[in-house]
Amino acid sequence: MRKVFIAPSILSADFKNLYNEIKYLKEEGADYLHFDVMDGHFVPNISFGSHVLNSIKDVNLIKDVHLMIDDPDKFFIDFIKSGADIITFHYEALKNKEDIFKLIKKIKEKGVKVGISIKPNTGVEEILEFLPNLDLVLIMSVEPGFGGQKFMENSINKIKKLYDLKKVNGYNYLIEVDGGINDLTAKSVVDAGADILVSGSYIFKAKDKKEAIKKLLGE
Repeated sequence: MRKVFIAPSILSADFKNLYNEIKYLKEEGADYLHFDVMDGHFVPNISFGSHVLNSIKDVNLIKDVHLMIDDPDKFFIDFIKSGADIITFHYEALKNKEDIFKLIKKIKEKGVKVGISIKPNTGVEEILEFLPNLDLVLIMSVEPGFGGQKFMENSINKIKKLYDLKKVNGYNYLIEVDGGINDLTAKSVVDAGADILVSGSYIFKAKDKKEAIKKLLGE
């Protein structure tokens, strides 16, 4: 049976009490901690920088950094220095495939895993040539930039395509899904082939985070 991982997104956490909000997440069933980094340009919102990651880097979860920014090449080093285990950047943020291959190489040379994310209107076909080099592919199932949006059903076919490509070609990437993930949408995403579920408001607004995570896992 395929292992499914949960990645709570701190975008929905209480930043006044951030450390306490997240320090028990591993005990409650989470595996990853998802950092949605926004610059107000690539997406119409601003979130936080590498200092937030640095302040909680001793929390015993995989630090999964999602750069929703115009110039990931300029800033990825700061997040690696602050404790990132995975750096995911957007396909749409770079101008050409040569720049994408260069950035993948730079991140891997730092001993960190690398992922590419695509927006809802970008097809899997656009990133086919990068798949052999990736540790993770992040499907955005909402428009990036804001939490609490409704899940977009067209994401299911993308997940299925990525899952089939992975099996047929022996690729090693994990399939991550971010946006509108809750107890109602998680099952269809997992059935389609997702490995990592990013969930923000559903987990952090729950009275019982452990129970919320169990529901995401279908337990």
